Amino acid sequence: FRKGNIGFVIQSFNLIDEFSVYENVELPLIYLKMSSSERRKRVEEVLQRMKIGHRIKHYPQQLSGGQQQRVAIARAVVANPGLILADEPTGQLDSKSAVQVVELLNELVDETGSLLCVVTHDESVAERVAGCPRGRRLRLFDGHLVA
Repeated sequence: FRKGNIGFVIQSFNLIDEFSVYENVELPLIYLKMSSSERRKRVEEVLQRMKIGHRIKHYPQQLSGGQQQRVAIARAVVANPGLILADEPTGQLDSKSAVQVVELLNELVDETGSLLCVVTHDESVAERVAGCPRGRRLRLFDGHLVA
């Protein structure tokens, strides 16, 4: 995990309250022992891509739920992982923010070529993710593949 090959996005955001937006997104790059200049460049680029660059010095409690989830996504993708695992990434969001987050994840997959695996109970989220150009939808019931 610390090699940056897998990015995680989960329902509860799991941002560190004592860290600014910048510090939350920078953390995976510190684990990768990346130089501070390269970290700064990557963090600023990904925050601009997530449309949250203007909040770089803010703390999680100063952000809306949608903004917090965009920070969580930025943290998950800043190391350019080959696989992004998203567990109920829209579970705590209003419908408008949920649509924006799914569109953002689909755009990232198209731009980077990363594989995105989204687990959700929300049919509209599943349809939007599966509807992207390389999308595929699997349905599980009681731990068994049914469709």
